[in-house]
Amino acid sequence: MSEATALPAIGAPATRAFTAMGYLCLEDLDRVSRATLLAMHGVGPRAIRILDEAMSARGLSLSD
Repeated sequence: MSEATALPAIGAPATRAFTAMGYLCLEDLDRVSRATLLAMHGVGPRAIRILDEAMSARGLSLSD
């Protein structure tokens, strides 16, 4: 298994929301739905766009 990749700079509210839900690295978010993430307080389209770019670069993806 590869080393975990830290979350990118997505803003403090989104980072707190992900941490509270146990999403501590990009690998934890692989195949999680965008709708699930967008429903979280502090997570908006900008955070999703940043995650999409970072995850795509590592062969990971969110689900639709």
